[in-house]
Amino acid sequence: MTATVTPSENPLAEVLTEEPRRPSRIGVGAHLHKTLTTKFVVWTIVALWSIPTVGLLVSSIRPERKVKTTGWWTFFVDHQTTLQNYRDVLADRASGGQMGAYFLNSIEITIPGTVVPVVIAAFAAYAFSWMTFKGRDWLFVAVVALMVVPLQMALIPLLQLFTGGAHIFSITIIPDLGLSNSVATIWIAHTIFALPLAVFLLRNFIGSLPRELMEAARVDGASHLVTFVRVVLPLAIPAIASLVIFQFLWVWNDLLVGLVFGSGKATAPMTVRLAELSGDRGQDWQRLTSGAFVTMIVPLIVFFSLQRYFVRGLLSGSVKS
Repeated sequence: MTATVTPSENPLAEVLTEEPRRPSRIGVGAHLHKTLTTKFVVWTIVALWSIPTVGLLVSSIRPERKVKTTGWWTFFVDHQTTLQNYRDVLADRASGGQMGAYFLNSIEITIPGTVVPVVIAAFAAYAFSWMTFKGRDWLFVAVVALMVVPLQMALIPLLQLFTGGAHIFSITIIPDLGLSNSVATIWIAHTIFALPLAVFLLRNFIGSLPRELMEAARVDGASHLVTFVRVVLPLAIPAIASLVIFQFLWVWNDLLVGLVFGSGKATAPMTVRLAELSGDRGQDWQRLTSGAFVTMIVPLIVFFSLQRYFVRGLLSGSVKS
């Protein structure tokens, strides 16, 4: 005789036959209110953060008379525009501009000043993470310790190194390389200053990659170079892209290093010329705003081109796989 079990006697049957519960209206309303509040706060912050940039752009395309007599917000009532301010700043010798040459200097400085330290740091980070050699840990500690050395302490020694080499008594350690009065001195200085932090950040990410991937590559007979290029590099793109953004912005917006190692129109970056304009022609607001907006264009392009990697790079290594 077979016993039959009714749904009321079987808890599993009750769960399976129970109708799905509808979400509470109170819960849905609270979630919707929270979402709308968050969006409102975010968009408010974005709007407030964008006001100075909008004012800078509007002032840069307004006639000189309007800039000196009315606020930039009156542009939305009186739409008078001109590109003469940009012509004066970029090319006009009489107006004290000529930022076009300094713009090219900034490009020549920023590209190697960003690429070289990131490439060196990526190789060094792999070596510190997955290669075994004597003194590895102590060497990494020494690299990290360099992060606490103030940049200002190294400016004069580097300037002496670039102009005359390095000497101990009468012994020449590093000969004069003939780098004075060239953009190479500026981007080499930026490379030296950026390497400790770059190595530290990339080492943290590359060291958190699964060990199984490295062991599988070694089993397949891959060398360290092949493992780095084909396994590590594709996985490290978010972290590298974030580092590229930070280093690019640092080099592009730097004034101190360019002021110390730059020598006029031939080598100085655009930030140096912009500082000179603010001192020599501080009353010409329309030219200052034009020059400032020119300096913003390239960083904006770089950031928006790499922004999809930015958040991923910031979070890289924070969650263990």
